[in-house]
Amino acid sequence: MSLVIRKAEERDAPAIFSFIRDLAEYERLAHEVDATQADIAKALFGPDPRVFAEIAEWDGEPAGFAIWFYNFSTFRGRHGIYLEDLFVRPAFRSRGIGSALLRRLARRCVDEGLARLEWWVLDWNEPALRVYRSIGAVPMDEWTVQRVTGDALRRLAEEP
Repeated sequence: MSLVIRKAEERDAPAIFSFIRDLAEYERLAHEVDATQADIAKALFGPDPRVFAEIAEWDGEPAGFAIWFYNFSTFRGRHGIYLEDLFVRPAFRSRGIGSALLRRLARRCVDEGLARLEWWVLDWNEPALRVYRSIGAVPMDEWTVQRVTGDALRRLAEEP
């Protein structure tokens, strides 16, 4: 059995979109997915991508993915990586694929002199939390996530 982690290519767009739908179902958020495969392909492989993906293959079969982008720490004065999504199909779990994807991003951080690797995880996702604790991830309990979307976003944009 072999694991290969590689940079996603345009031919991976259907698999990536499938991973996104599977992840949304797992997270009980399928009702929030309004992206299309074309949206994902354009974002990842268009002329000026600002988001990137890694594909994990097990014996040549797409098994998981990580979608990430660069963020910036004003306190550190350096960029970091924000991991937007990491997902491994259930049939491929417990093989170290998720950890390998995290190691791949950690290696990029070290190689590029980036300040940190960070992500969010749902508080009920105990299997993921166990993995993250095992690699030394620290929860940022003192922070509260804030989000503005939809009508609230439009109202904010229109305020003088």
